[in-house]
Amino acid sequence: MYKPQQIINQITGQGVLPLYFHADEKISVDVMKALYAAGIRSIEYTNRGQTALSNFKALKKVCETELPGMILGVGTIKNAEVAQAFIDAGTDYIICPGLVEAVAKVADKNNMLWIPGCMTATEIIAAENLGARLIKLFPGNVLGSDFMAAIKDLFPGLLFMPTGGVDTTKENLQSWFNAGVCAVGMGSKLVSKKIMEEKNYSLLTAETKKVIALINDCRK
Repeated sequence: MYKPQQIINQITGQGVLPLYFHADEKISVDVMKALYAAGIRSIEYTNRGQTALSNFKALKKVCETELPGMILGVGTIKNAEVAQAFIDAGTDYIICPGLVEAVAKVADKNNMLWIPGCMTATEIIAAENLGARLIKLFPGNVLGSDFMAAIKDLFPGLLFMPTGGVDTTKENLQSWFNAGVCAVGMGSKLVSKKIMEEKNYSLLTAETKKVIALINDCRK
């Protein structure tokens, strides 16, 4: 089991956390393999459909047998029961779309990293008081990098990762990293429906490599 700091280091190191869901197990696995080929070593599989849990179990097996070093997290966790189900399925960490105290308690009981979604200073303070170390700013495109820049100094002990509407352009990424984020969460702008429908995994690998290179450039 990965320690919380190991996971934070990996997400921060790669600079982007790809997140996606697909109802089909094979497509879910193949997307993960394409991201791995690009150098990604942590992803968020989102709990967005009836097959999410069974697909997650399949992804976990592939990580253990074929993708050494891949840290697999689960997102869109909104209650303690679902959190526990994914913990039992082997998730390495949990991400919530909002601040869910019951999920924090389950994660803490299992010595597991949990990443709450926050939209206001009040929510971030509550998350900090519950022991959060990494905050998902959600939705990122609504809040914007100016919000991040404005609140950063209030929370010197926290790390921030905007998710939702973060674009793959140099301009958008630069604005976020200039504002002080440690990484960006990236869903459909990176793992697009079109890529999954067409099973164009080589394009996904190439695009992911481009995003990683852009982020590295933004951090210079």
